[in-house]
Amino acid sequence: MFRKFVYLLALAQERHFGRAAERCHVAQPTLSNAIRQLEADLNVPIVERGQKFGGFTPEGLKVLDYARRIVAERDNLHHELLVLAQGLSGHLRLGAIPTGLPVIPQILAPFSARYPHIRASVTSLSSREVQRGLDEFTIDAAVTYLDNEPLNNVRTLPLYSERYYLLVQRGQIGDAALATGAVTWEAAAGLRLCLLTPDMQNRRIADTAFRMTGRAVEPVLETNSIVTLYTIVRGGHCASVVPGQLLTCVPTDPEVVAVPLVEPTLSYVVGLAYADRDPPAQLAKALAVALTDDDIGQRVAIATASALTPWRLALA
Repeated sequence: MFRKFVYLLALAQERHFGRAAERCHVAQPTLSNAIRQLEADLNVPIVERGQKFGGFTPEGLKVLDYARRIVAERDNLHHELLVLAQGLSGHLRLGAIPTGLPVIPQILAPFSARYPHIRASVTSLSSREVQRGLDEFTIDAAVTYLDNEPLNNVRTLPLYSERYYLLVQRGQIGDAALATGAVTWEAAAGLRLCLLTPDMQNRRIADTAFRMTGRAVEPVLETNSIVTLYTIVRGGHCASVVPGQLLTCVPTDPEVVAVPLVEPTLSYVVGLAYADRDPPAQLAKALAVALTDDDIGQRVAIATASALTPWRLALA
C-alpha cells in the first residue's frame, strides 16, 4: 500500500503518468496498474482518466491528502531513527516570501553554526505557496507573514515586524515630505508606481492601505521581485512601496529616498512557520530551537535598525 501512495504522490507532482513513472524509476504500466489496484482496494475512483491524465476525483483528492500525511510520517520516523543513531543530519527545505529573503542569512547563521553538516535550500514563494508547501510537506519550514492572512495548521515563531516605505526619486516628492520625514498613502497613490504582483501578500497589504484612504491604485509596472522594485526606482521610472527589509540589502543612492508611509501606519509580523505535527518534523523543530536560543528576533531588530540608519540620514 505504501508504495502505491508514493506512486500517487509522484503523479500529483508530475501530472503525467509517464513522467511520474520515470520519477519513481518504474515502467509506466507498473505505476498505472498500482494506482488501479489502489482504486480497487479502496473501492473509489481516484484518477480522472482519458487519453491523458485528467486530474483527481473528489475521492482521489482525499486519498492524496492521506497519502501525503502517511509518506511524511514515514519520512519523519526515518529521520528520527537516524537522529538517534547518528545525530541530526539531512536537508532543510526552507521557503520564504520575497520580502523575507533579506533576513535569510541571519536566520540560517545560528542553525548552520549548530548543525554544520546539514544542507539547506531556500525557495522564494508567495504566502499562498508557502501554505501549500507546508500542507503537502514539500518544504520543512518557511519565513512568511503570520498575522495578516494567517496560515492554517502551523506552529509559528515571530521574527520581526514589517513596516512600509515609499521608495522614490528625491525630485518626485515635495520638500514637505522630506521635512516631516513621512508621506501619506493617499499622497503616494498620486505617483507613478511600480508594485509587486497581486499574488504577493505584500501587494495585497499595499492595496488595502490605499483603499483605506479611498484610493484604488493601478501601477504602471508590476514585478514579483523586490530587488527589481529598487532598480526601477533608481532608474527614475517610477516610485514604489517597499518593506523596510529591502532597504537593508540595497545600497543607498543620493537621488533616492525611502520615506515612511503613514495614515495608516501599518506593521505586520513576519516569522517562521512549520507544520503543526506531533512530533514536529526534526529539522523544522531544530531550526525553531536554534532561532529561539539565539534570540533571533532581537538580532534582526538590531541589524535592521543599523541598516536603515543611512536611509533615515538621507532624509535629513
